[in-house]
Amino acid sequence: MGSPDTPNSPTTPVLLVGVDFGLPHFDSELEELGLLAQTAGLNPVARLSCKRKVPDAALFVGSGKADEIRMLAQMHGAQEVLFDQALSPAQQRNLERHLDMPVTDRTLLILEIFGQRARSHEGKLQVELARLQYLATRLVRRWSHLERQRGGIGARGGPGETQIELDRRMIDKSIKSTRERLIKVKKQRATQRRQRERRDVFNVSLVGYTNAGKSTLFNALVKAGAYAADQLFATLDTTTRQLYLSDARQSVSLSDTVGFIRDLPHGLVDAFQATLQEAIDADLLLHVVDASNPAFPEQIAEVQKVLAEIGADGIPQLLIFNKLDAVPAELRPVLLQDTYEWDGQPVPRLFVSARSGEGLPALRQSLTESVLAAKGADKIPDYPADL
Repeated sequence: MGSPDTPNSPTTPVLLVGVDFGLPHFDSELEELGLLAQTAGLNPVARLSCKRKVPDAALFVGSGKADEIRMLAQMHGAQEVLFDQALSPAQQRNLERHLDMPVTDRTLLILEIFGQRARSHEGKLQVELARLQYLATRLVRRWSHLERQRGGIGARGGPGETQIELDRRMIDKSIKSTRERLIKVKKQRATQRRQRERRDVFNVSLVGYTNAGKSTLFNALVKAGAYAADQLFATLDTTTRQLYLSDARQSVSLSDTVGFIRDLPHGLVDAFQATLQEAIDADLLLHVVDASNPAFPEQIAEVQKVLAEIGADGIPQLLIFNKLDAVPAELRPVLLQDTYEWDGQPVPRLFVSARSGEGLPALRQSLTESVLAAKGADKIPDYPADL
């Protein structure tokens, strides 16, 4: 991807590389990395996966495999190499020198996508903070001109030290400034939440793996017109709308949040605390799952892991298995409402299709039941349900 400040060419050919360290979630076909690359405007022209017990300290994949990557890249005309794992600054620098081309790891690729997709002031601040934190550890690799800098007579430490320290100070100052601006945004959000609490609003947040169809479901429920597309991270900024439930005789606050993904950079988890705060403060989480994706158990596990990291794992959940219309006929469930075993506990599950509308009346009914249960049995209105 070249310099972090250089936008991607939409046709940049890239080679995808993944290393299997024996972890259960390894994507041998590098399908998700390919989708990430396309989302970032890159063109995957070849893929290579290999096995190792542990990463090579210098080149991550070892010198022999690095030579194979270089030959494959030359054969397919790749101008950049994307790794499906996070690389250390030294590994990234050594690989670029060995391959003689830019090397990008999964972390930077996700940061680039978030940078392209953020629309709100808050979202842009969050991405900028995560990006600055990432770059702060990679000054030597990303600023090659620093190696040509020389200190004056009696300078200590060697070439480049003065310029590197100047750049590091500049980045540290930017990190501090961005954090301060984010604190103000968080205070504004906290004020908005307190106003909702004073109005005794029941808060529902959509969470789930990226491309599970959260925004499509959100639009189907509240007719919001939020951007939705069949791609990773189609939307990054939290959108909140009111959803009226006639049987409960009240509205609930429904929020669509950023999608989660495997190995989400910790800098992004930290930086997006303000956005994910909507999930933390929810009364109910609608955990949206792509029912047509065979890897949905692993995706559920990744979402649950992030929810635990942000302190939202104790909030009641309703599993929404979306994209029922994309499930092959022979694999369609017999029951559209049942329970799913997670961590030894049964979680209520509904199968729906946000695109066709199938199952949405049952979802609205489940939301109504959750609202009435929160009010207490003595406050349940005395009239029949008509869903």
